[in-house]
Order: sequence, then structure tokens, then C-alpha cells
Amino acid sequence: MAQLYFYYSAMNAGKSTALLQSSYNYQERGMRTLVFTAEFDHRFGAGKVSSRIGLSTPALLYNKSTQLFTMIKQEHLHQPVHCVLVDESQFLTKEQIAALCKVVDQLDIPVLCYGLRTDFRGELFIGSQYLLAWADKLVELKTICHCGRKATMVLRLGADGKVVHTGEQVVIGSNESYLSVCRKHYQEAITGQE
Repeated sequence: MAQLYFYYSAMNAGKSTALLQSSYNYQERGMRTLVFTAEFDHRFGAGKVSSRIGLSTPALLYNKSTQLFTMIKQEHLHQPVHCVLVDESQFLTKEQIAALCKVVDQLDIPVLCYGLRTDFRGELFIGSQYLLAWADKLVELKTICHCGRKATMVLRLGADGKVVHTGEQVVIGSNESYLSVCRKHYQEAITGQE
């Protein structure tokens, strides 16, 4: 029986690497996967999921208007789909999370979503909010703070390397723009104690 999975973490915990490994495991057994990633995140090139360790795979693009259930159903009718994997799932809408639930419940295809739980302000992304609420399985992928504790929060850094407290929720960036830290060091950075 298919399920909806949400693999979540702070940045740099290996979410994309885990997605690529899962997709490879299905393909190695002759099964077809569909991999999706956010249209506006083209740090590593449009239409592919890439990991920091150098692995990548082609991916279908989604944006806020992508009709995921319709798209996946059409692909499945054309050639059976054995698993759907979604990178950057924090950027999905509530309606798209509901559509992925339909993929699981009506098409009986497992869906594995990988994404951030919270933004640089410590607030849930919409996609993450509904994945946390509706997913069958929640799996935390762990990374560490510079102090050695588990990193659960993300700080945004400005061009000067200083912590940014305000701004748009979504600004595409990597290690130059974000730093994963534990809650203690997040609070110290936000209050200016660090």
C-alpha cells in the first residue's frame, strides 16, 4: 500500500542525496520514477536535482500552478510509475500536497517528498506545514551545528556575512546565503548575542 513520506531537515543534511539514492534504488530494479523539483531553483541547472556531493538526475519542473495529480496520472497511464519523488517540497502549495495525497490514495503510487521544515525566520513553509499534517510517514534527516548539536534551524546571511532578520521568505541560495544551526545558536544570532 502506497504512502506519502516527508523527509525534512535544515539545510545541508543530504535531502537531495537521499532522494537521488531512493530514485536509483527503484530504477535499479527496473521500476520507473518521476522526479520533480521547483522551477525557480536553478542553482545547478534547470530541470535537474543535484546534490552537493556531485550526483544528479533529470527532473520535471513544478511551479505553483502545476497540476501534479493530472500530470502524474497521465504519465502513469502512458507508462507505469512506481514512485514519485519531490525535491524542494517546502515550495509546494496546499492544493499540490492534496494532489500528492490523491496520487497515493487513488493511484497507489508512493510519494517521497524532501524539503525544509522552516524558513530563516523559524516559520513553517506552506508545503512543509501540510506535509507535516498529512504525510503518512515523517522522517527527519539530521545535520549538525558548528557546536556539534543537531541543527534544526536556518540562518540567512547577507552579502556581508551577517545574519539577516527580515526579507522575502524565499531567496534561492546555498552555503553563501544560509547556515544550519541548533536552536540555541539560532536564538543567539537572532537576538544579537553572537
